[in-house]
Amino acid sequence: MSRSQAMIADAVNSGTDILSSLMTYIGGKISENAPDNEHNYGYGKAEYVFSLVISIVMGYLAVTVGFDGVDSLLHKKVFNFSIALIVVCFVTIFLKLGLYLYTRKIGNRDENILILANSEDNRNDVLITFSVLVGIIASKFNIYWLDGVVSVAIAIKIFMVAVDFFKQSYSVLTDKAIDETVKEEIKQIIQGYDDIDHIDKITSKATGKAFIVVIKVSVDGNMTVNKSHEIAGKLKADVMKLKDVHDVVVHINPV
Repeated sequence: MSRSQAMIADAVNSGTDILSSLMTYIGGKISENAPDNEHNYGYGKAEYVFSLVISIVMGYLAVTVGFDGVDSLLHKKVFNFSIALIVVCFVTIFLKLGLYLYTRKIGNRDENILILANSEDNRNDVLITFSVLVGIIASKFNIYWLDGVVSVAIAIKIFMVAVDFFKQSYSVLTDKAIDETVKEEIKQIIQGYDDIDHIDKITSKATGKAFIVVIKVSVDGNMTVNKSHEIAGKLKADVMKLKDVHDVVVHINPV
């Protein structure tokens, strides 16, 4: 109603937050489903599929809002100042601050990257809406160009979040390997086995937030099957204790 591009951009930003939260909820519910015959390792990647969709939608909205902001600056558009705009800003700041504190608490408790991403987004939104408020107050003194600048800044912020969401989702969906620090921990565990001659290879793939680890090691070729099987079972149990490890496959080679 006021034609404030910054307020419209802030509204679009809030709209993407709603979409993000909704998709996180749906994806989280699907990922909680137990493994079955069709998905032997569960549905852990579901939330990342939704996250990828969110990132594409957010990117599109960011570009649209950015073009509108630039258009506002180039054509020196003005908007109608009203107390209602200031009230909306204060209410938004209050709600976003509450959401930030709540989502940060839940995200840390569950170690959920999507909820933590939402938490960071809510914190940034407090600063963004404050910028909108400054722009609205500035318009009272006929400084209308600030409205367009804030609009473009919000568009850039939305686009950066979209890129971050895309990168996180893409890495999991393309089977990103486990962190190198965890891989080193696995090597240290294996090196603690006197009966294992050497490590042939360690590979991994993501199933969502957790990983499947495939370990190939070599032992004495004259070792009995029972003995090698015992080593493989104990090694699997030890590695399974590590954080983010969903399953372990141990392959024994003769040396």
